[in-house]
Amino acid sequence: MGVTIDINGIPVDFPFKPYDIQKDYMKKVIECIQNETTAVLESPTGTGKTLSLLCSSLAWLQLKKAQIQAQRFANVKSSFSKGTGNAKGAAALSNFLDVDEKALAQDQDFSNLTISRSFVYSMPRTHSQLTQAVQELKRTAYNHMNCSVLGSREQLCIHPEVLAEQDRAAKLHMCRMKVSTKSCHYNNKVDRMKDDPEICNTPILDIEDMVKLENKRTFCPYYMTKERKQNADIIFTPYNYLLDPLSNAVIILDEGHNVEKVCEESASIDVKSSDIALAIDETTNIMKMVSETPALFDELPSSGATMDPEQLANLKMMLIEFEKALDEVSLTKSAGDEIAHFPGDFIFELLEKAQITLANFQPISGLIDSMIQYLTAQNDGPFARKDKGLQLFMDFLTVTVQRSSESLLATKDKIKHCYKVYVREDESNEKAGKQKLNTWLSKGSISGRGRILSFWCFSPGFGMDFIVSQGIKCLILTSGTLAPLKPLISELELNVTISLENPHIVTEDQICVKVLTKGPDGESLNSSFRNRDNPKYVSSLGRAIVNLTRIIPSGLLIFFPSYPIMQKCQTAWEAEGIWSSILAQKTIFVEPKGKEAFSAAMTGYYEKVQDPNLKGAIFMAVCRGKVSEGLDFADANGRAVIITGLPYPPLKDPRVILKRRYLDACHAQDKDYLTGQTWYSLEASRAVNQAIGRVIRHRHDYGAILLLDERFNGLQVRNQMSMWLRNHIKVVNKYGEVIRDLSQFFRKAQNELPAPVSKALLPSAAAFELPKSYSKKGFFDFPGGSSTSTDSLSSQSSLSSGTEDLIQKYLGSSDNPNGTVTIHSTKRDNCEVLTNKNKRKKINLTYRPHYLDAMERTDAQPDHMSEISEYVLMVKSKLGPNFATFAEHLRQYHTTTNIAAFIASVDPLIPHNLRYILSGLDPFLKNPQQSEYRNFLRRNNLVIPEDL
Repeated sequence: MGVTIDINGIPVDFPFKPYDIQKDYMKKVIECIQNETTAVLESPTGTGKTLSLLCSSLAWLQLKKAQIQAQRFANVKSSFSKGTGNAKGAAALSNFLDVDEKALAQDQDFSNLTISRSFVYSMPRTHSQLTQAVQELKRTAYNHMNCSVLGSREQLCIHPEVLAEQDRAAKLHMCRMKVSTKSCHYNNKVDRMKDDPEICNTPILDIEDMVKLENKRTFCPYYMTKERKQNADIIFTPYNYLLDPLSNAVIILDEGHNVEKVCEESASIDVKSSDIALAIDETTNIMKMVSETPALFDELPSSGATMDPEQLANLKMMLIEFEKALDEVSLTKSAGDEIAHFPGDFIFELLEKAQITLANFQPISGLIDSMIQYLTAQNDGPFARKDKGLQLFMDFLTVTVQRSSESLLATKDKIKHCYKVYVREDESNEKAGKQKLNTWLSKGSISGRGRILSFWCFSPGFGMDFIVSQGIKCLILTSGTLAPLKPLISELELNVTISLENPHIVTEDQICVKVLTKGPDGESLNSSFRNRDNPKYVSSLGRAIVNLTRIIPSGLLIFFPSYPIMQKCQTAWEAEGIWSSILAQKTIFVEPKGKEAFSAAMTGYYEKVQDPNLKGAIFMAVCRGKVSEGLDFADANGRAVIITGLPYPPLKDPRVILKRRYLDACHAQDKDYLTGQTWYSLEASRAVNQAIGRVIRHRHDYGAILLLDERFNGLQVRNQMSMWLRNHIKVVNKYGEVIRDLSQFFRKAQNELPAPVSKALLPSAAAFELPKSYSKKGFFDFPGGSSTSTDSLSSQSSLSSGTEDLIQKYLGSSDNPNGTVTIHSTKRDNCEVLTNKNKRKKINLTYRPHYLDAMERTDAQPDHMSEISEYVLMVKSKLGPNFATFAEHLRQYHTTTNIAAFIASVDPLIPHNLRYILSGLDPFLKNPQQSEYRNFLRRNNLVIPEDL
């Protein structure tokens, strides 16, 4: 039942009676907006932070809009009462109920009235966090307010040629080229579709909603979201979209625990000698094309620059001179490496040697942009672009010349102090690099190895200044793990007047936090650099984990300081039999580095945790890795988290060394700055805080946090933990005590706390409704969607021997499917990756947009077994590393015949633009399951094959 509460004179509608900490949080948000200042607010995960943030900020906006409407009406009435401006007043009176804030701002009679029309709600790294926030908005009383969700081209672009580009920059230039030449029919429909009632009258359209509408209207979702932004009250966007005008906007940086790193990295860049050589090579090729076939350049997209031979020759000379200047930097040997580092303004000395300055940056960038667009347009021609040297060099100039000059802080002295230029030899692919470079240049300007030039920013204040300097109304930085706040505020160079560190919403009996200083054999647990290779320590850590897994129910997360440490522990534990002892209790998943493999591993982990026949699962991961950032392990998915050590940054990493020196120099002049050592310690603590935040995800959740390193007992480390956690920490010196306490904790929690709400077996999936006018035979080119054979395999009670042979051929067993996902189980499930050793005809099995339906199709029906074979090959090519997991689940289905478990497992593996794959599974399914499969397709608005 929703309630309305008054906070600082603002009526806030909340879906339920808020807790005190939620009221405190909303009060700080409204106070920040009303005072037009900066706030840093921490509230632990599970305390309703996002909901509180949305309700309070939108309550203020709603009242502000109402006040402006009332003021506008009062001004109109005043105009009538004075007997002047009747025509204008009548027009205003007839339209005042339908206020257009953009038009209002341009109205001279009301120019003194201001409105913060939209919010920018920024989420870092993952679009899944952004999607979750939009779902929260739909739950509120403010779901009538206009919302725009900005996504990337990778998520929203539907043009098949753009999607085919693997590189993000190539996607960008291909898209721009097609838009500028009006050759993208999806984008061409945006202008006339933006006023469609289903689009303009729907306040909230998230990315999935937009793609669903596109399936019905065939417009470009990417540019439609930008159109919706113009009249939005709230904009959901990742950090990297904070480039548009932000004047008078309320900026909310949610999940802001890594904003410091984002700011530094966005202002830093690396470039290699080989990148410059590639740019020279690309420029030379274009010069040849211009001289030999000038007619090719008559229809170039307009970008404000021409590509005449003289300009190209000048650019090539600049590139050669810059490469030469980099090669002439004197290096000295340090710890076995040839390096050199300089103050930040040294970068301009290098650029000036190549005659590149801020004054000529725009014409240079315009020329390079035209060249990249041309090379991108030649994707299928004889001059198809294979390298991206020009793009890399353009990125380098954008950071070093353009962005560093945009900040108000970027005086020459500031850049000299806050940036460092670092030059080192490039030892990667040395021989191949030499061979390439020597063939590209008539005069070998590179001697020996190539080099890497780094332009590193050590002041996150540069990035924050870019936002603050645009005349925003206020800035709110919030997260579940910001503590300690004072050092963060100091580093970001913010004038913060409002801050908050909320306690957690859970009670004492819902959380168990232990620092374990010794293993079961009495060996000290300490993962410091000096001790981490100690066999006694590694063994003791492993045996401690073995016993803990016997007590911890369901899902368990184990975080290591780094990948190498995790791998060393695994190797040692396997040799001692510890690994098999852990496996006897729970299936083990080890965090892979690849994106697709990671997705498959997560799916497998959730599946094993929910399996009632198993004791749960373990996910071994690293701090600062994918598991520690933004993923939800609520309830059984995360009943405990074990931290095996403090993840300090690499002490001898050159960037770490220079950062510490920079902070020490700042601290010598201003004691409010951190010292280098304090920052170094904070980096570890912040990573631990973030990893701990994966568990205890809501009001009724419970779990244990186990810190298996004696250094967590240190006062400095404990003071750097989140405030809500500090009072719960208990130090245990005897291993038996933690076993006893942990057993009692879980026994009591399971008996007294409410059981978690069970979730549907099938995961929620985006609906992609297909236009009814689409021909099902013409829309998809795969078996099952087009087969009309009366003896279809799917009509049989069991699969034919031919299909079984194909399953054995393509989906047979193997011990390690491509090495993509490391899964260890007491009952090993194996599969063989589909290989294609013999050359086969290239298969193009993709969806057909409606405008291709009328094109001529062959009447010849291929052999059904061949169709199935081709379908499997198509799935392999589309899913890449995920195919191994897909194949494993299909093989398991033929053993268990559990269709619900099979669909629940494979559904998350399929990206939204490849969901047509799910409509082609019918030849592999046995007859009793066809009905459930058909219902799944219908629920998700997927095409149902005609023979089902």
